[in-house]
Amino acid sequence: PLAWSEDHRVSVSTARSIAVLEQLSDVHSGGQDMVIHRTAVPAPGTACMLKVGPKKEVAECKEKFASSVDPTVSQTFMLDRVFNPEGKSLTPMRGFKYSSWSPLGCDANGRCLLAALTMDNRLTIHANLNRLQWVQLVDLTELYGERLFEASYKLCKADTPCGELGDFPEFQRRHSMQTPVRMEWSGICTTQQVKHNNECRDVGSVLLAVLFENGNIAVWQFQLPFLGKESITSCNTIESGISSPSVLSWWEYEHNNRKMSGLIVGSAYGPVKIIPVNLKAVKGYFTLRQPVVLWQEMDQLPVHSIKCIPLYHPYQKCSCSLVVAARGPYVFWCLLLISKAGLNVHNSHVTGLHSLPIVSMTADKQNGTVYTCSSDGKVRQLIPIFTDVALKFEHQLIKLSEVFGSVRTHGIAVSPCGAYLAVITTEGMANGLHPVNKNYQVQFVTLKTFEEAAAQLLESSVQNLFRQVDLTDLVRWKILKDKHIPQFLQEALDKKIESCGSTYFWRFKLFLLRILYQSMQKAPSEVTWRPSHEDAKILISDSPGMGSTEDDQEEGTSKQASKQSLGDTGKGVDIDDTAEDSLNQSSDTGGREPMVEKLLEIQAQIEAVEMHLTREHMKRVLGEVYLHTWITENTSIPTRGVCDFLMSDDGYDDRTARVLIGHILKKMNKQTFPEHCSLCKEILPFTDRKQAVCSNGHIWLRCFLTYQSCQSLVYRRCLLHDSIARHPTPEDPEWIKRLLQGPCTFCDSPVF
Repeated sequence: PLAWSEDHRVSVSTARSIAVLEQLSDVHSGGQDMVIHRTAVPAPGTACMLKVGPKKEVAECKEKFASSVDPTVSQTFMLDRVFNPEGKSLTPMRGFKYSSWSPLGCDANGRCLLAALTMDNRLTIHANLNRLQWVQLVDLTELYGERLFEASYKLCKADTPCGELGDFPEFQRRHSMQTPVRMEWSGICTTQQVKHNNECRDVGSVLLAVLFENGNIAVWQFQLPFLGKESITSCNTIESGISSPSVLSWWEYEHNNRKMSGLIVGSAYGPVKIIPVNLKAVKGYFTLRQPVVLWQEMDQLPVHSIKCIPLYHPYQKCSCSLVVAARGPYVFWCLLLISKAGLNVHNSHVTGLHSLPIVSMTADKQNGTVYTCSSDGKVRQLIPIFTDVALKFEHQLIKLSEVFGSVRTHGIAVSPCGAYLAVITTEGMANGLHPVNKNYQVQFVTLKTFEEAAAQLLESSVQNLFRQVDLTDLVRWKILKDKHIPQFLQEALDKKIESCGSTYFWRFKLFLLRILYQSMQKAPSEVTWRPSHEDAKILISDSPGMGSTEDDQEEGTSKQASKQSLGDTGKGVDIDDTAEDSLNQSSDTGGREPMVEKLLEIQAQIEAVEMHLTREHMKRVLGEVYLHTWITENTSIPTRGVCDFLMSDDGYDDRTARVLIGHILKKMNKQTFPEHCSLCKEILPFTDRKQAVCSNGHIWLRCFLTYQSCQSLVYRRCLLHDSIARHPTPEDPEWIKRLLQGPCTFCDSPVF
């Protein structure tokens, strides 16, 4: 029921919709609480009917089976919800039973796609394109049904002809071969595409594996960015040979720069095995020659969940794969590594973890830590430790009852960098009695300390703040709480900037300064969105001959009451802060001067860091201009203005920038190619990186990615509202479109 995406969105499958909770590390808010934006993917209004034949023939067969004299046919048909999703007298099969997130970089905005499976077996893919609304891009159940119908419900031409739809076994077979059980995304891979002039170009693609009730697996290949039905490259069906399949996961292994992949399938009867996947035309991928059985015993312990974690073996000095599967109350693990002898497989079970079956399992792919939970509110943390031969697990108990009281747990998911654990809970037993009503809640538990999060951010190989929002949120909370940046973090960051000079550390510094600035700000006395009645008061007092009336007194009283209720219920504002504010207001101005000076000092540091990041991005833009333009070509980018802006500050002495600007000016050959205002045709001077103002006072905002003026009514903003960017146009060359796909230069957030 719970999944956490790489772009920090938690999907919660419910009976009405998929609730999507997006975690933000908000730099414009002074509250210490976790900032979450909530959207939803609504459940379809109509039931999903699988395509098993012509509509008229299907209706006749259903009527025939429902009124059959044979009870084994009529009762099996009437009670099977795959055949009768609308339910009639039964409860409707409304809602979602599973959701899966794609890797980062699959939709048009470079974010994650959401694959959703409804209770009535409809598999769809959704994208969040315009920030608050989810759009269904494709219905894969419908497409797969049409493919099977065209192929006469045969997987290959050599198959024996299928029976008549009027035969009940054939009716069941056609349903089971297109009833999805699970679906999982692969990592992003590269394919070769041949252009019209016989040139080859690399195109990103992603695979979605769909496991069906009869054991078949459909592997869909999508070209990136995925836009809809037109982005589907192929669909191949694999026979797994596993009866009663229950769960699916991708196995992706890299050895000596050779990538291998396969699909791990688990059965409700117990077995687990890897199925080879032949990835044709996929660059650098190899496949297994035959299936690999990881566990073959039919011990009736159903496989509930499978996770595959890539790790590095410290003793064997090579990469390896750790496969963990929840089987009843146990955790089955299997270590796979390739040596000169071939594929080595070590497997075993971890017992004594839970007294009840495991209901959910999640894994932190950065360090291999596995978390399992049972319905009694107990969560186990399993840490793999390598030995000479294989590995062992250290496990410890996390008692949620100590944090939330008596609760029952229904699902867990760990954040991408391992800072938080999301848990779905309901009320547990109180005084030996079950609760009358169940209130499902998503709780967040911190798994790392502030010091661990700060160290991970400083040593990050990702070097992207947006992809580490869970870590930056812990840092944000600490600074807002203590109202200062810890000394060790400040010194370590300064050393990184001096030694490395990467813009990532400058962005991290900007983030810390912005949070520090927010922590110094006074909490507003009123909620900013609440409408005030001050305008009405001014009108009444300004009108002649009007004095104090009862209405004014009542209005003042209600206003005081609203302030009091705000103080009682407001988040992030405690009584001590309000007391300090009142003391500051009553004290003399001399007491406030140090605070004002401190704020001005922080503001100056913020502007200096922003200017440094702007100059670095300007150099990148000018580099693209130099590489992709001929002599005296108008590029639509205000090249001369950017050059003059960079060289206008005498204190800025960057030899790289000076050499680059010299080459560009030589190419331009004294041409300026200025921008013109679309309203009055006057020249738009480049005097400000954020906006352009013509001589008639018309103001246009500047795109932070290309520094062009956005002279249209629609433009894009980054996730944290840091900057604005224009939309790409059909006339733009490829290199400008590539620039416009970039993230925010200040906070690494995607642009909408």
